[in-house]
Amino acid sequence: MNVPNMITIARFFLIPIFILVFFSGHELANLYAFVILLVAGLSDMLDGYLARKHGLMTEIGKLLDPLADKCMMITVICSFLIDQRISMIAAGFFFFRDIAMILISAVFHFRNSRILASNFFGKASTVFYYVVFLFLMFQFPYSEALLWAAIIFSFITSFVYLIHFVKAHDELKRASQ
Repeated sequence: MNVPNMITIARFFLIPIFILVFFSGHELANLYAFVILLVAGLSDMLDGYLARKHGLMTEIGKLLDPLADKCMMITVICSFLIDQRISMIAAGFFFFRDIAMILISAVFHFRNSRILASNFFGKASTVFYYVVFLFLMFQFPYSEALLWAAIIFSFITSFVYLIHFVKAHDELKRASQ
């Protein structure tokens, strides 16, 4: 257990806080919920930065970091769906992609395959979603259209990630022969 991993674990505790605040009915609930979401996003950047800068990257961190991010994002999408800010179809595509990525990562982890750290496209996809969440949180025009753009982009980034994973897995296999 190191500081970046503790920050990652703390992000899991922000999830129920987000839910309580989002559905609180308080007149500033959207603002407070978005601040919690920003804290989660900034702490995601912080733990990654600390892990890379101080050589504290761990296999468990590579697994927990994207899991914490995915759990928060799934929570936010569920909240928007329950509050009828997005369509069931958009949520379905989002859930399909994120749950598939979680399951694929878990399978490779438990098969003792190397886990790849997130790449530029994955980070760009996450930033794009945070912008979309801002639009959805405050119900700006074209929010759902932006959500669809983020969903399409995230499918593309997943495909790029899988290509990189297959390449890395093949290189590892060749090196061990």
